[in-house]
Amino acid sequence: MKIIVLGAGLVGAPMAIDLAKDKEFEVAIADINSKSFARLSEFGITTLQQDLSNPQTVRGLVSNYDMVVNAVPGFMGYQTLKAIIEAGKNVVDIAFFPEDPFELSALALQHDVIAIMDCGVAPGMMHILTGYVAHLLDETETSLTYVGGLPEIREYPYEYKAVFSPIDVIEEYTRPARYIENYKEITREALSDTELLNFAGIGTLESFNSDGIRSLGKTIKAANIKEKTLRYPGHVALVKALRETGFFSQEEVEVNGMKIKPMDLTAKLLFPMWELKKGERDLTVMKVIVEGTKDGKKLRYTYDLLDRYDEETQTHSMARTTGYTATVALRMIAYGLYTQRGLSVPEYIGNYPDCVEYMLSELAQRGVNYVETIEEIG
Repeated sequence: MKIIVLGAGLVGAPMAIDLAKDKEFEVAIADINSKSFARLSEFGITTLQQDLSNPQTVRGLVSNYDMVVNAVPGFMGYQTLKAIIEAGKNVVDIAFFPEDPFELSALALQHDVIAIMDCGVAPGMMHILTGYVAHLLDETETSLTYVGGLPEIREYPYEYKAVFSPIDVIEEYTRPARYIENYKEITREALSDTELLNFAGIGTLESFNSDGIRSLGKTIKAANIKEKTLRYPGHVALVKALRETGFFSQEEVEVNGMKIKPMDLTAKLLFPMWELKKGERDLTVMKVIVEGTKDGKKLRYTYDLLDRYDEETQTHSMARTTGYTATVALRMIAYGLYTQRGLSVPEYIGNYPDCVEYMLSELAQRGVNYVETIEEIG
């Protein structure tokens, strides 16, 4: 089976390596930046330097493969996924684009493909686990997720490194946060409602509203659904100052007779400080809490994840937790475990307990462990 990964960044490259370990798979990876291909040939992976911003190029490229993993940056994710579907290829997507994915539902059914989108850690596993528990419960009342990717070593001033595309990180800081409260959709500004929480093995972290519930607001009937991003304490104040001053703006300003976009300057100055360099260790922390009733009892399901940089394979934690979710999902399709045609948001996988069990088992084999706690609450 021929598989191509589109995008060879921090997550794309480890996904290709993981897939190449299966003898049944012949793996290729495409990216415009050939520097991203370092070491990949060691694993028998074919590397292709391609401009993936052109949908016509994408359609032609994927036509030579059986399955596709879409790992391009979010701003080009929607058009790339659309091109893959138009080519009639099954696909697992981790581009996390801002557009409404359900606009592609009819197209995916028309081309008779399986297209699983948002299949990372968050979005991704948080949705799969939420969907799974909602499937078990008679009534779901609350879904709450805290999640963050952080550097092991805290460095002044931001105490942060971008464990995925920095442009997508800025989206978390600027895009209004949607959540469900008392069955109604509420919109707040990003970085709002900060609170301090303690996490075992890490200590105190700061949480804030971000636009992370994605499709859950449409697919899960619950009174309250919220996702909050985690950072080390103090990060929110620094980023808010940059945002309010206008450093994230795409509107041109005049400087010494020249017009520039503040965001372009920010990218030049800030992103190098946020670059997660080779060998720098990161961690991923997530807590998914789902509450509801079953047979007259009020239950709380909690899933805890604390994953760290893998010293043996030199793979960053965010690449492991995000990428391996996608590669395991692709295997589910390849081996006929997941067969739902059309567009699938990840919580749909939660409707199939065998698939959830398979994903948790395969992730655990790769050292990504979700700890489940079930308790009866008053």
